[in-house]
Amino acid sequence: MLHASSLPAILLALLACAVSSADVLPLSFGVKLDVIRRELHRDWCWFHPRAAAAPPGTPTVVLTLQRHLVTSDYYSGLYFMRSDDCGATWTEPVLPPQLDWRTSGEETIAVCDVTPGWHAPTRTVVAIGTRLRYDVAGQQLLDQPGSHQVSYAVYDPVGGQWQGWREVALPDMGTEFHLAVAGCVQWLVKEDGSLLLPIYFKGKDGEDYSVTVLHCTYDGQTIKYLSHGDELTVTGGRGLCEPSLALYRGRYYLTLRNDARAYVTVGEDGLHWAPTRAWTFDDGSELGSYNTQAHWLTHSGGLFLAYTRRGADNDHIMRNRAPLFLAQVDPERLQVLRSMEQVLIPERGVMLGNFGACTISAGESWVTDAEYIHGDQPDPRGADGSVFAARVQWSEANRLVGERR
Repeated sequence: MLHASSLPAILLALLACAVSSADVLPLSFGVKLDVIRRELHRDWCWFHPRAAAAPPGTPTVVLTLQRHLVTSDYYSGLYFMRSDDCGATWTEPVLPPQLDWRTSGEETIAVCDVTPGWHAPTRTVVAIGTRLRYDVAGQQLLDQPGSHQVSYAVYDPVGGQWQGWREVALPDMGTEFHLAVAGCVQWLVKEDGSLLLPIYFKGKDGEDYSVTVLHCTYDGQTIKYLSHGDELTVTGGRGLCEPSLALYRGRYYLTLRNDARAYVTVGEDGLHWAPTRAWTFDDGSELGSYNTQAHWLTHSGGLFLAYTRRGADNDHIMRNRAPLFLAQVDPERLQVLRSMEQVLIPERGVMLGNFGACTISAGESWVTDAEYIHGDQPDPRGADGSVFAARVQWSEANRLVGERR
């Protein structure tokens, strides 16, 4: 008998690919690229637009976005736009006073990297992000416990009103959770209405972040910490950051950022996880995504990952952050199916910023992003300050939508 250990590595990879392809039923999709807004300005550009259907399957969509103010990671208060015809038309961006900066002496308090989501039991949109502190030059202040803190605001889509920012109180904020960040994460609502909220955090000392998932209650106004799960990290590359969570066919999946590569893990309850592994394609080669975030789209017929990567004739783009791709995932082998990869948003001379991914209806999911460009002239390769909605149009209805209403 020929044992697997005696087979050449390349043959093992090919065999794994063949088995994977046989096990996963491909779910085809098309992409319709919409421009939600187009704007060029010397002092800012739109950044990390993220959408939430309110609720999925209805025509109301809320989009949150912020102005990137030239200095690295320096953001305005939280603007929002609303569509009541599933993205055919939009309101102008509005900055509610409840979501704007707050000042305290020479400090500015802001909330950034926000992800909105629908909470069906309370019929509210919850926008979760990270509260932080800026000095007068726009540099982040990190000298105090809680300088980065998990924060949220609540939107009533019927009344059209936002509540102001509030913080989630965590244990050990002066030690383990010295910095606690819910930036650019995808979070989930459990059947009982409680939240599974992934964060990354670190103590006062050290460079590497760890990731955990918070289990919290939410009653339509207040998020309260109950517990948190395993604490995951790797050594170097700032550890693990920007976790995004998905639930597919009864199992939970977590994708994780590191400076050198992207990681993935799986668990049965959303709190406890298998050892992390680097993302690869189903041919065994490394995915090539690094130092940036990835997000999930879930469909009753398949699990999908949105990401950027090397190897797409894009070395002229900072961190290879364009184009933006979507591909189906093998949920057992935790690999990206290369044959299913499609471009969602093209590369037009500049990087794409932090992005969002969400379910809109049974027939459509969206990935939203914006071009990172400061100035009043378009890039020669075409970037013109567009805020995009890549409409992922499924070949079959997503049966999960009715379950989430």
